[in-house]
Amino acid sequence: MHLDILYQDDHLVVINKPSGLLVHRTQLASQETDAVVQRLNNQLGKWVYPVHRLDRGTSGALVLTFCAETARHLSEQFSQAKVDKSYLCIVRGHPEDSGIIDYPLAKLNENKGQSRFKIEGTEKEAITNFSCLNRFTLNHPVSKYSTTRCALLEVKTEQGRKHQIRRHFKHIRFPLIGDTRYGCRHHNKLFRGLGRAQRLMLHAKSLSFIHPVSLNSISCEAPLPVSFSDFIQYLADESIS
Repeated sequence: MHLDILYQDDHLVVINKPSGLLVHRTQLASQETDAVVQRLNNQLGKWVYPVHRLDRGTSGALVLTFCAETARHLSEQFSQAKVDKSYLCIVRGHPEDSGIIDYPLAKLNENKGQSRFKIEGTEKEAITNFSCLNRFTLNHPVSKYSTTRCALLEVKTEQGRKHQIRRHFKHIRFPLIGDTRYGCRHHNKLFRGLGRAQRLMLHAKSLSFIHPVSLNSISCEAPLPVSFSDFIQYLADESIS
């Protein structure tokens, strides 16, 4: 299946990555045969170099380049927090209208079978800003609660630590819906049983950066996939408050 291209020139391409697709094969997923890099190699007929990553379950704007040097220059913008990134996510509960999560994150152990464990002493600064766009209350009991509460948030990260958004919202007890690693199993089970939220509810909405060759400002907006927009509509239709 071809990937949706949001922007392309002689030096780089920005795609709208679907949920469920790896950016590239990893040590923990060495047997995977399908990934963004492989699909784009075939789709465009030339090799591509990923500049940053999105988790497998995350959809949205992803940048790749056509040469390693361009990828290196652009990745420096990401590491220096010069790229403006905006995400949408759906979380359990009703957070405040806006907030800042300032909580250092450690590296995660990449050894097979140990990837859930952090490496002590490797904590680095991680700051996540969010604003609440909408709140939903569903007439479905879950765990010890008589109703199910969710919220749609817009999120911006000042860094790009691994699983930063997912780990930060778990830390403040508003985990992402559909997150099988950091999320709430009761809410995930409820929505799966209802035939909803079959994916991680996290979408990389937009990216803005300086083109590493032309030095022009590039801004890309990634449309919501149906799996995400349909879930928002479901929550809006079912909400009792």
